[in-house]
Amino acid sequence: MNDRPILIFDSGIGGLTVLREARVLMPEHRYVFVADDAGFPYGAWPEDALSERMVTLFRHLIADHRPGLIVIACNTASTLAIAQLREAFPGEFFVGTVPAVKPAAERTRSGLVSVLATPGTVKRQYTRDLIQTYASKCHVRLVGSENLAALAEQYMRDGHVDEDEVRAAIAPCFVEHGDKRTDIVVLACTHYPFLVNRMRKTAPWPVDWIDTSEAIARRALSVASGLPLTGRGDARDIAVFTSGKVSSGLRRLVGGFGLHVDDDGTAAGGVPVRQRP
Repeated sequence: MNDRPILIFDSGIGGLTVLREARVLMPEHRYVFVADDAGFPYGAWPEDALSERMVTLFRHLIADHRPGLIVIACNTASTLAIAQLREAFPGEFFVGTVPAVKPAAERTRSGLVSVLATPGTVKRQYTRDLIQTYASKCHVRLVGSENLAALAEQYMRDGHVDEDEVRAAIAPCFVEHGDKRTDIVVLACTHYPFLVNRMRKTAPWPVDWIDTSEAIARRALSVASGLPLTGRGDARDIAVFTSGKVSSGLRRLVGGFGLHVDDDGTAAGGVPVRQRP
């Protein structure tokens, strides 16, 4: 009997947005949610160091949890390291996350689109290639926020956020060219949908905010349908954190997503993993 779970990975708790959508589409499967909070935020990591870290982490994650499908619910990690992960673990099935440039280009009426992301995603050649391939006829502004993911983490953990900081973070997304204005903002980080209501409130004008969580989950469904995965049985869905530090508030948060915190070790299988340089 193959009861291998679907593993959803992120640098922090942003991947919970993908987990939520995946559960709607695939309620019959078991889930392991992994947050590399010891390495959060990923946007500031040197590329080589982050790639090495992810390969090391997944060597232990795969051994510990034997996932049938792995979803990298992080734009920064996907655009940087998913090719290396597929090469290092050729027997595993990976679903990545990329900025929703193509649907944004298809929907925009003004031709002015902004991609709101971490600095790591903004500087990737992968992101620029997406724009060249799918949005060459649009004016696409890349906006790299240093602290928006951390604000989303704070909001979900503590229940409050400074709206002035949110307003300042999203302000560069709003562009006016003559009588045209930005009409679409791509949320190119899975943390950002947690703050979208605050973004709507503080935005200078209404726009279409594109959240890719459902699209990622649908891609995972497509891949999972061809794999020999079976039902969850009596096993619980679990959450693991690389820091090994889970506050009572965080425990309540993931509990609200139907996750039991794994207290038997870190996501790295008990192997110490250095934090961000």
